[in-house]
Amino acid sequence: MNGVRAYKCPNNLFKLLRSYFTQHSAYLSTNNHRFQREVSKGCSQGSMSGPGLWNIQYNSILNLNFTERTTAIAFADDLLLITIGESVREAENFANIDMSKINLWSRNKIVFNEAKSKTMLISRRKRKEGKEIKLFLYNTPIEQVKIMEYLGVIIYDNFKFS
Repeated sequence: MNGVRAYKCPNNLFKLLRSYFTQHSAYLSTNNHRFQREVSKGCSQGSMSGPGLWNIQYNSILNLNFTERTTAIAFADDLLLITIGESVREAENFANIDMSKINLWSRNKIVFNEAKSKTMLISRRKRKEGKEIKLFLYNTPIEQVKIMEYLGVIIYDNFKFS
């Protein structure tokens, strides 16, 4: 709801949204059983307000104060962070600083799936420098890969910027 406030939502609409997310229940009926559970987060799938509310919420991650070395790119619920550095260790340090900002941001908002999160080192350097990079999400190491798919585009770690 803070995201809605940040966009200076009129008070009457803010109250309407707040009531929409208060005392909300989800039901599941199977055969002779009906299950009910309180829902404290989220928006009903397929709702007309869902995409707009998602954009308001998720947009705030793009406005985090990332280091000057990091760029955040998002499409729907996919987030890509690109961090540059003069060395592998420098890039790793800047990326972990920015990952800690995402950890703090997501604490009460959105939970990222560590198993789906991947890291890749793309370097044009030929010198003998370690190619292993250790990034962490929720204090869990992120898997380093040599091939990554983002929005249907396959990226290889030997990607050339030219």
